[in-house]
Amino acid sequence: MSGKLQVGLLYGGRSGEHEVSVRSARSVAAALDRGRFDLVPIGLDRSGGWHCMPGGALPDAVAVAAGQGAAVVPVGDSGACRLVGDAGETVQRIDVVFPVLHGPFGEDGTIQGLFEVLGVPYVGAGVLGSAVAMDKDIQKRLMRDAGVPIVPFVTLRSDEWRDDPQAARRRIGELGDRVFVKPANLGSSVGISKVDAPAQLDAALDTAFRYDSKAVVEKAVDAREIECAVLGNRDPKASLPGEIEPGEEFYSYDDKYSAESTARLLIPAPLTAAETAEIQQLAVRCFEILDLRGMARVDFFLERGSGRLYLNEPNTIPGFTSISMYPKLWEASGVPYPELVSRLIELALEWHQARPVAVD
Repeated sequence: MSGKLQVGLLYGGRSGEHEVSVRSARSVAAALDRGRFDLVPIGLDRSGGWHCMPGGALPDAVAVAAGQGAAVVPVGDSGACRLVGDAGETVQRIDVVFPVLHGPFGEDGTIQGLFEVLGVPYVGAGVLGSAVAMDKDIQKRLMRDAGVPIVPFVTLRSDEWRDDPQAARRRIGELGDRVFVKPANLGSSVGISKVDAPAQLDAALDTAFRYDSKAVVEKAVDAREIECAVLGNRDPKASLPGEIEPGEEFYSYDDKYSAESTARLLIPAPLTAAETAEIQQLAVRCFEILDLRGMARVDFFLERGSGRLYLNEPNTIPGFTSISMYPKLWEASGVPYPELVSRLIELALEWHQARPVAVD
């Protein structure tokens, strides 16, 4: 083994964002400074099984699906972790984990809890921040109580919808006819539907409940979609904001990731100096309210006509594909992709080293 830090790049996983995660991981792997770090690709299959891929190999969706690589389980080992094979042998030592597991079982505090138990440094938010930011319902409640502007919303559980659909329709009806229906715990626009008339609501809710037992229904606003990247631990900084001009009616999964997408990313966003400052300040404030660290992309709505700014949502493991906003925003702000990846690893190590150590 070299004297370089062994970076475990964790990707794939059980969520509906499996493919996006693999694409993000390929971009991170390509940007990793091999002069400082050794890449250890760790693919999680759709059943949650861990596979240590050949050293230095770029992540591949087919390889993960086929269960290639050595089947391993992680074991804590004095501030790092070991990947142990079926016969109990150590396959690989990991010094720091870089998770790019978007969505449930990766961005929701579950895998972060495992890293905490193992005692290994990891990139991104901790258990609490990850869990709260992932749940659109809980996150919106906290933001509302903190005085952060959000659009009106209703939360609905699948059993409420099943047991009394008429009551559910009445509650949602208070938001108006035009709404967005979203699974409460998912990203990349998976399972999201735009509803322009009450007749479309049932199908939209059925779609959301395919992915989560809880749905968030938001009042639709005529707004520009603005995103801002945040980087840091105790003194986080915000990037220049960017704007998304969807190629479809809204910024859907296909619009984000399809090769045929006609969506446009405007970086930096065409904003006044005052609007830029307000967005950056609110992005950092949201980051701090949720007790985040490392990284987050904070998304906003800028209402046309009124100019009102609303928080849409924070993302604690934002997309890292070659066309994703988070790295592009930092590149426009003077931090190239390879430097960004290195900085995120440094922030993970910094946080881990500064954490209090319990004593008897």
